Amino acid sequence: MPSFTYTAFRQEDAKNIEIGKIDAETITEARQLLRQKGLIPTNLTLIAGTEVKNKTEKKGFPFLNSEKKGLPKLSLGQRIDFTTTIHALLSAGVPILEALMFVQHDVENRKIQMTCNELKKSIISGSTFAVSIAKHPNVFDKVYIGLIKAGEDSGEMEDTMGRLIELLKKQQIIKSKVIGALMYPAFLIFVAIAAVTILLTFVFPAFEGMFAQLGGELPLPTKICMSMGHFMKTYWYIMLGIVAAISGLIYWAFVNKTSRKYIDIYSLKIPLLKNLLIESNLSNFLSVLQVSYDAGIPIVECLRLAGLTLDNYSLRENVNRAIIKVQQGVHLSSALRSTNAFPSLIMFLMSAGEQSGQLGEMLNHCVIQIDKRLDDVIDRMTKMIEPLMLIIMGGIVLFIALALYMPMFKSYTLMT
Repeated sequence: MPSFTYTAFRQEDAKNIEIGKIDAETITEARQLLRQKGLIPTNLTLIAGTEVKNKTEKKGFPFLNSEKKGLPKLSLGQRIDFTTTIHALLSAGVPILEALMFVQHDVENRKIQMTCNELKKSIISGSTFAVSIAKHPNVFDKVYIGLIKAGEDSGEMEDTMGRLIELLKKQQIIKSKVIGALMYPAFLIFVAIAAVTILLTFVFPAFEGMFAQLGGELPLPTKICMSMGHFMKTYWYIMLGIVAAISGLIYWAFVNKTSRKYIDIYSLKIPLLKNLLIESNLSNFLSVLQVSYDAGIPIVECLRLAGLTLDNYSLRENVNRAIIKVQQGVHLSSALRSTNAFPSLIMFLMSAGEQSGQLGEMLNHCVIQIDKRLDDVIDRMTKMIEPLMLIIMGGIVLFIALALYMPMFKSYTLMT
């Protein structure tokens, strides 16, 4: 009979690890036998020289092989759910290992189950919670890891996780606001493209016979629309290829570091987009700066963590230069003022906080102010986009209407 070595712990005492040997026909049977004894297995290894009947049983339990495959990335909402649950259990006095066990067995999301399983095994092997999450940078970013480490080092894990939850929720709100601001024009553009495609492909060809009976040379707008309609209907696959190629090129441009750098630089010169990019980046930056400072992290490390949230290359480089100045002894407000990216009110509040020794409180006011500015920018941008899109849509409708009716008007003029 096959034999397995196991590492397990009892449900009522997760701190004491038991290592032993068990005989079973399959891994599933070995796991069931251990559970009948009140043990929760964390590792099962087939002893050399023995064979199991079914070596593919692990397919139903993908989280057991997550070390080899790597943990799947958690969405922002899933990280909020995970962190909120762990924070609630820690606040109730539940040890981190038991908290992970509870989440793994009770949560329905498989990704979170896999994450909890891996973190649990790492902690059982002797690692801290911060070290355990640091092993999975694709799941937990550097800001998350840095704040958790600060909470462990300061002994204020519960408070730090509470701040982290607020930060994650704040990032989710900012993301929703930015997407919401861009969703309306994107939807209108999609509708316009779909409507024009249908008109050119199906409507104009239906009028071709009538236009031929009217006689005479067709107006230029009508010729353009008729030619485009024939081309799109005959060579539709080429159009799909062009769309796919353009989409792939845009994706590559945003992924490639060199092209992304120039996109970030020139995007800050577009009037409608500039303020949205700056305010949203600074909102994330100041939020992380305030949370990490409250967690007791040194100011240089706070700046580094906050700088990780900046998506724009130009802003990130300016902040990196400011970090160097802070390392050289320059005041935080003076170093950030040199970037020319922060509003004067934010710099005034930060400077006042440094001089009064209440930087943490003033950073909180800075976050409130930058959030108000972001809301104003999104509101202003939405109001400016609406008439602009109406003008564009109106221009398209006018051109198509002229292309349809100009041959009729011309024929009527010739008849009279």
